[in-house]
Amino acid sequence: MDFVQWLTWVFEKNSPNQRRIFCCALWAIWGERNKRVHEKTNRSGKEIAFFIKRYISELNEIEAKVPQVKIGGREWKHPPGQFVKVNFDAAYDGNLQQSAAGIVARDSEGNTLLSCIEIHHQVASAFAAEAIACRTATQIGRDMQWPNIIIEGDALSIIKKCKLKSYDKSMIGAYIQDIHQLLEKSGKCYFEYIPREANSLAHKLATETLKKKEESYLIGRVPGYAENLEETEKRSGTNVEK
Repeated sequence: MDFVQWLTWVFEKNSPNQRRIFCCALWAIWGERNKRVHEKTNRSGKEIAFFIKRYISELNEIEAKVPQVKIGGREWKHPPGQFVKVNFDAAYDGNLQQSAAGIVARDSEGNTLLSCIEIHHQVASAFAAEAIACRTATQIGRDMQWPNIIIEGDALSIIKKCKLKSYDKSMIGAYIQDIHQLLEKSGKCYFEYIPREANSLAHKLATETLKKKEESYLIGRVPGYAENLEETEKRSGTNVEK
């Protein structure tokens, strides 16, 4: 990954609290670097860490005093009408250069049509892992010949690239081009971004597959370890916008 891709991946894969720590740490380290160069001061790593912790505590205290507004879109929703929703996610092991793709397709009643989990080798980055998972989801949608498909995932950069019709020149351009070619032979297909919290089932399939090293393709169900989560999402996703 280049720096921009890496930074995007960090923000997509971490929680809001982790992103806050990450940004505060970058800001503090950069500020300390400038002080060393221009003011000839020198604080220890321990002192910098204490500053970051104290600063975040102050932010938390401020937020606690602000009235909280519930943010929607944090739960998986049933697709509308005659659509099939295909959720995808990827897990990545940089040491082994392996990735796992978790795919689950469901109808407007929240019923699972199929689930697919795959392991891929010689994957260059987590960014590429997400693109491969999205390509697999698109391939499944085309092979099943569903006329109306929503492909949904929490990889914002990948979703944006899939929506664009222009040629992608990034390191994952080949995967994006494959996705665009698959779309030429598909029915109506839309790409949608959702937060990680709303993509829990696909995420669990991917992470468990990377741990267990077991692939599967199941019709009408998910692996046993994901059945409780499948049922939870089915019940919680009934309030869909038509």
